[in-house]
Amino acid sequence: MEKNKRPVRIFSITKDEGTNRILWYLILVALFSAFCFITLHVWLLPYSVEFSRTGVMTPGYFLYAAIGLLFSTPGPFWASFILAVFIERKGFKHLMRNLFRTEKKLKTILVTGAFCLMALVFALLCGTPNGQPWYLFLGGLVIMLPFVGIAEETGWRGILQPELDKKLPYPFSVLLTAVIWCVWHYSAWIDPTSRHYNDSFVGFAITIFIWSFAMAAIYKATKSVIACAFYHTFIDSIGAIYDWNALFDEFPGSFSVNLFRAIWLLFSIGLWIYSDRKEARISRAGNSLKV
Repeated sequence: MEKNKRPVRIFSITKDEGTNRILWYLILVALFSAFCFITLHVWLLPYSVEFSRTGVMTPGYFLYAAIGLLFSTPGPFWASFILAVFIERKGFKHLMRNLFRTEKKLKTILVTGAFCLMALVFALLCGTPNGQPWYLFLGGLVIMLPFVGIAEETGWRGILQPELDKKLPYPFSVLLTAVIWCVWHYSAWIDPTSRHYNDSFVGFAITIFIWSFAMAAIYKATKSVIACAFYHTFIDSIGAIYDWNALFDEFPGSFSVNLFRAIWLLFSIGLWIYSDRKEARISRAGNSLKV
């Protein structure tokens, strides 16, 4: 009887499956980014500028908003979807299980809650309210969880960060993820209708690096992509009631802002190291029992 053979993946690039996943993910993200850049920043941008000036909805602006909502920010999700369903042929259910898998629920709630509390305290101590009511923050959580948090973190912390962790030592895997994530955001700085336009890209890059370490720590401690997605959404929702640019994009920033950035970073690194050592102890204990 002929032995069962593993199915041949037509789209395979390398024999290393981890490298394969990283390459395909980055290629797909780049393709979605190129499509959105051409359509939004070259073809449809005048309609967005007109809407920001007049507030009048036009078919051109509707198309601009629809492409941005469905394909620009969710680019990492679509890249992950195509990778899971059409290239790796693991299916949509596998993608969703990976997204929502939360093995230790209480620990995940405590760790994610601690980081969210840090972000809230940062806003209360260092931020400037923009005059909007607090319920917009809660509305932002509901709306942005699928369209921002899940849309991005399915790829960044669901694929890229874990795969890079297998190949690069900490903190290099986090730094490389941060660089890619930061470059992916750059088009917002050349869009005159974006809230980031004319802000300090250096300040935003510093924030992205800190958030990358924070979400790497959350994922390391919980192995939960949805926890990272919720934290991402929580931070973005703060921008609904606080002056986002002054809070997160300012450079060099006040002493209190930079002090809080340092505390945020040190806490993230400390949690990652603690979780890594705990994993190593559990692994050694497991190996000793096998022997």
